[in-house]
Amino acid sequence: MKNAKTIQIFLPDGNPRSIKIAGITSRAVQVVLIPRVSLDLALEREALSFPGLYMLFGSNENEGKPSAYIGEVENFAKRIKNPDHQKREWTHAVVAVSQNGLLTKTHVKFLESISIAAAKKANRYLLENAQSSTKPHVRETDEADILDFFETMQLLVSTLGYPIFDAIKKSESKDLLYCKGKKASATGEYSEDGLVVLKGSTCNRELVKSARGWVVSNRNTLLEQGVLVEEGDVLRFTEDFAFSSPSSAAIMVLGRPANGWIDWKYENGRTLDKVQRQVSGPSVQN
Repeated sequence: MKNAKTIQIFLPDGNPRSIKIAGITSRAVQVVLIPRVSLDLALEREALSFPGLYMLFGSNENEGKPSAYIGEVENFAKRIKNPDHQKREWTHAVVAVSQNGLLTKTHVKFLESISIAAAKKANRYLLENAQSSTKPHVRETDEADILDFFETMQLLVSTLGYPIFDAIKKSESKDLLYCKGKKASATGEYSEDGLVVLKGSTCNRELVKSARGWVVSNRNTLLEQGVLVEEGDVLRFTEDFAFSSPSSAAIMVLGRPANGWIDWKYENGRTLDKVQRQVSGPSVQN
């Protein structure tokens, strides 16, 4: 219970799929999640006219990294109406402001700089604006307050379903999983992020003829994003990458239909199914 937190989430219109406002009672940070369809309703809230940080998130139809945009803003309600943002393919916006309205233009520029750096380091999303403005000089006391704001914002944004600042978490057990077939040889870990295929793992380059369109599409997405690179007659992972399920990871590695709960095995030969599902129950998704 050392790091336990209590987070309050307020639903202004009572709809759990609409606007969500997250905060911690002892902190001044407020994070607002806005589905695009609810934008007009959200813009009625006074807090969205305060200086802060905003993030725009796109949909993720494939297994690749979803897109995101991070920016500082003096008044989100005005900024989001600009034509450039109206044309962006975003589905949800997340806005972080101070409830006491004490953030200044300089503060949010500093916050933008460290936020973009943290998102690039976490490497979960493809940033549309990976180059941030120069981090402004602030007083030592202000810097401490901004860093504290960022830590709280990071927690709240992740709680709302967008872990853009969180590094892919490795399994605490340190037990590695293996998936092999033909020329493919992949190593992975099963964690809260899904099945994480580790950097250096290889996939069969050739797909079986029965591979469905989404398999081809997902693989092409990972190649375009540089997560996979061609290397002779295999594809190699250039970084650790979390798949949504063991099966989607196994299909990518083997290039054929696969049941990841069976095809991913520990060093002792026991399957992921045997160790995880037959112990914790059959409710785990395939």
